[in-house]
Amino acid sequence: MNRTKSIILLLTVGLLVAPMIVLSQGGGHKQTLIINGQSTQVPLIQLNGHPYVGLEALADALNGSLSSSDTMFALSFSTGSTNSTSSATSGASAATAPASQSQAATASNQGFSKQFLDAGIEEMSTLREWHTALASAIQNGIPLSAGLLAPYKAQAATNLRLAEVAAVTAADHSACQLLNNGFQNMGKLADKYINRRADLTYISPDALKSDELDQRLIACGRSLRSMAASGQFVDDGSCD
Repeated sequence: MNRTKSIILLLTVGLLVAPMIVLSQGGGHKQTLIINGQSTQVPLIQLNGHPYVGLEALADALNGSLSSSDTMFALSFSTGSTNSTSSATSGASAATAPASQSQAATASNQGFSKQFLDAGIEEMSTLREWHTALASAIQNGIPLSAGLLAPYKAQAATNLRLAEVAAVTAADHSACQLLNNGFQNMGKLADKYINRRADLTYISPDALKSDELDQRLIACGRSLRSMAASGQFVDDGSCD
């Protein structure tokens, strides 16, 4: 069986329904989650007639991990997590193990590593906070200054360095360059309006709506989130 690639899901808490799951239910009896024919201890709840499971418990049952940042959740499965759930019902021969491991390693190199994905999501969250602080100041007429936005810029710079260190696969390095582009463009956007304020130039509360650089940043953010969701690097030019 080929190794399942790292699966990245952007979910709100509690919204997970796995189509491969078989549920054994009985009135007044404990409900059991069965994955690939193997019983688990993952707790189930019923809400409005629909079954739900906890992400942390599901990740633990599949030898995976769960990380989050703001409203974004990343559910990743380690090497062989799918095989571990079916090992009780299948007798894969030892002779095929080296080939399977080689295929798993190849698949891993095609997508994002878990370490980079976690660091990249954190950097995206920080860039979004920086942008939100700038937009809020402009919309509410708050005097802009380098000092006002300095903490956001410093945190984004730190998280970018952490993402660079975490990059190991080709996809990681490619996406890291786009994160760097986003960081640089966010800095240019912030400096643009800080300088306008310093020159006593009037800044309309809706100035960002017609700002081309701001629109590029928003498009870049969407592109990066889409890549995080798919676990694959796809450059659509939004972050250039």
